[in-house]
Amino acid sequence: MVAKSRGARQDVALTSSESERAASAGGWAGVVARVRHWLSDASHSSLAQRMAGAAFLIRVASAGILYLSQVVLARWMGSYEFGVYIYVWTWVLLIGGLFDLGLAQSAQRFIPEYLQLGRLDLLRGFLAGSRWIAAGASTLAAALAALAVLLLRGWMDSVLVLPLFLACLCLPFYAVSGVQDGIARSYNWLHIGLTPPYILRPVLLIVFMGAAFFAGLPVDATSAMLAAVGSTWVTALLQLVMLNRRLGREVERGPKLHQPKIWLATSLPIFLVESFYLLLTYTDLLMLKHFRSPEDIAIYYAAAKTLALVAFVNFSVSAAVAHRFTEYHVSGDRERLSAFLAESIRWTFWPSLVAMAIILAVGRPFLWLFGKGFVDGYPIMFVLAIGLLARAAVGPVERLLNMLGQQNICALVYALSFAINIIGCAILIPLIGTIGAAAATSLALVVESILLFVVTKRRLGLHVFIWSRARGAAQ
Repeated sequence: MVAKSRGARQDVALTSSESERAASAGGWAGVVARVRHWLSDASHSSLAQRMAGAAFLIRVASAGILYLSQVVLARWMGSYEFGVYIYVWTWVLLIGGLFDLGLAQSAQRFIPEYLQLGRLDLLRGFLAGSRWIAAGASTLAAALAALAVLLLRGWMDSVLVLPLFLACLCLPFYAVSGVQDGIARSYNWLHIGLTPPYILRPVLLIVFMGAAFFAGLPVDATSAMLAAVGSTWVTALLQLVMLNRRLGREVERGPKLHQPKIWLATSLPIFLVESFYLLLTYTDLLMLKHFRSPEDIAIYYAAAKTLALVAFVNFSVSAAVAHRFTEYHVSGDRERLSAFLAESIRWTFWPSLVAMAIILAVGRPFLWLFGKGFVDGYPIMFVLAIGLLARAAVGPVERLLNMLGQQNICALVYALSFAINIIGCAILIPLIGTIGAAAATSLALVVESILLFVVTKRRLGLHVFIWSRARGAAQ
């Protein structure tokens, strides 16, 4: 018996009579009719739109919760301790995001492929083995990181030592949660993949810190990292239980076939892509630590996070469409792949543009919530917006390249962009401070987007710029 999979459903279009009735209805009745048809439409396009919308709403809700928690933490801790916490937590995001070894992304390649081929033994093997590999790799990374902190503690600020040790405890749970997110997305279970890490974790963080604050305990970077450890462990374990329960109903019990060499051979180039992507994402914050004060880091972080809603659009679309790229590629349906890619770029760019305009318009009062001095970060938002808009103009193209076997060239593009970012930060931060970090990051994102456009056109014959019509035929 073949396992059930929502991701493997065939497109079911509206009948012509239903479509005509929906289109001909006027006023609110017409709007309601069209919405109902869209919600019930089982075509891949509508399903992906609903998934992207759900992912975006989850990330927006998460952003609101996280933003509120960061405002409260900044008020409770002061800009210095808050800056130390942000620096340490950035290392968790970077290392924890790397040491799933690319399996979080390759899950969206292997799971649709095994379902399409009916290889349930390989599917069962991957569902279990991918998480064990990530757990082992991230545990080893955590041990090595703790050893590095121990050996280098004499050369770093004393205030960083204990928070960095605590950060090491987060890494295995953070990495496994990432793989579970990738598995859940492949089955369209966004509530399992996204809700625990993006909604529950920041809620628990502020609950734990609030308990410490009202109990009269120290509210500093060490306390914040203790709260982060607790919230990360709880959410990862809850996600594990939820995912295993759902998989138990979806996938029949049976033999497992493990192919770790094949999984890693495919995942490691994706790991390189993710590595350079994360380095590109966090280089500005990490480089600021070498040139500027924790207060400056806190102000920059507040500005970047205020603009983060724009990046959530790209994230949401990518979460919804990556496994479809694999499905169409495996089935050889190039025409559908090209059309679906063009749709995903439109879904990314136009909402990103609208979100950016709104956020820039209200950015100053939002920064003021962190504290009066944080308003100084308002110009940073305009500089960062350039790079984010460039990335939105090519949509989730890096996911396309990863799913279609172009991981190596994609990794090379990100490596070059990372080099531009780190060199730009090293030159510009000493000259113009936090604006220099934002300028270097935007320049790297613009170069990245141009290179991804060129690579996709030459390697796959697909046009991925927002104002270019996607074509499936090779050039």
